Amino acid sequence: MDSLSEIISFGWQSSLRVAHSSFVFTSKAIGILAQLAKGEPNHRDIAITLRDAFSNLGATYIKLGQFIASAPSIFPKEYVEEMQACLDSVRPVAYRDIRSSVERELGGKLETLFHSFDETPLASASIAQVHAAVTKEGLDVVVKVQRPDVHLTLKTDMQILGILTKILAVIAPEFKKSGLTAMFEEFQISILQEIDFIQEAKNIEEFEEYLLRVKESRARVPRVYHTLSSKKVLTMERFYGVPITDEAGLRKFTNNPRKVLSDALEIWFSSLSNQGFFHADVHAGNLMILKDGTIGFIDFGIVGRISPRIWKGLMLFTQGIGIGEPTLVAQGLVEMDSTDNGVNPAVLAKELDSVFNELESVYVHLTDNEMFDESRVNRIMYDMKEIAEKNGLKIPREFALLMKQMLYFDRYVKSMAPEINLFRDSQKFAIS
Repeated sequence: MDSLSEIISFGWQSSLRVAHSSFVFTSKAIGILAQLAKGEPNHRDIAITLRDAFSNLGATYIKLGQFIASAPSIFPKEYVEEMQACLDSVRPVAYRDIRSSVERELGGKLETLFHSFDETPLASASIAQVHAAVTKEGLDVVVKVQRPDVHLTLKTDMQILGILTKILAVIAPEFKKSGLTAMFEEFQISILQEIDFIQEAKNIEEFEEYLLRVKESRARVPRVYHTLSSKKVLTMERFYGVPITDEAGLRKFTNNPRKVLSDALEIWFSSLSNQGFFHADVHAGNLMILKDGTIGFIDFGIVGRISPRIWKGLMLFTQGIGIGEPTLVAQGLVEMDSTDNGVNPAVLAKELDSVFNELESVYVHLTDNEMFDESRVNRIMYDMKEIAEKNGLKIPREFALLMKQMLYFDRYVKSMAPEINLFRDSQKFAIS
């Protein structure tokens, strides 16, 4: 992604996408420049203009808007608030287009593939749309269908954004120091992972194989129907239940919500410690309690894999946070890097002191049931990464995924089982 020629190499469709993006941004830029020319720009109006542009441009830019919405410590308040609309305002794909995509991918008429297929989607996101269906055998399923041309659109958009990021890093060095360049790289990796449904199916079945191998009966993943799936269509068993964060809903299926949460933590940590594999996007909608009382893990578009060394380092790191000991935090970071050359944990701990205090503050606020600020954690992670690299360490990408996931879980813990200290007690959940 180093030159404009790479964009054009995708062909005329990518060139049209570049032209369309340029037209939308140019048309919106006129209004923005007019605001800036006044000397006192109305950031609320500018934010509305940008959000409208993102909505018109679709997938990548909606994801970008969602990223801004979740980063209040990085972006101005007006932009963060306006981009909240990107979290739930994704326009559904017309049924005729969904039908066409499914028939093209699976090689047959919808009526010959399914007994029934609901025209109204269960959910519509920036990458894919989900529809309920019934197979010819009478099985309830969900069909996840990529938006038309989303793969080409994402790759082209990523190249455009990549070029803009590099230009900004050159003309505005403070942009690079802000950590946004690294954030864009992470954004790019995660979003491109989500558009390969064949890999997602493999991720689901890898987790299922682990559950079977350890004879874990408390959790399930949806069965994948391969004959009704492809790289752009994924057909899975339909789960019926409620999100694990819905305490009132949980009580319909269990009289012990705390145990359900504890079980989910044990299962997630055990896959991490024993398999080196973890679901890296277990937000509220992706972890359910099912009608039969078992725990359902869904949506394996983003997963992580770690080595035993990273696992050992993570345990030291989390213990350090849990007991308020920055030296353990530093030792954990050193342990995670197989390339370190005699880094002194004591020196590193001293340099990490301010970052550690900030992270500890986030944890205390979680304990007090305050709103979780994911962007603040992102900022801390990038500061920590910068200090570690300054000391000659390389922090693995999976570390950031793990920390975000643990903080997601910690939110659930604080509301449903406040007596648990997830960071201090993380080893207890990592059962063998």
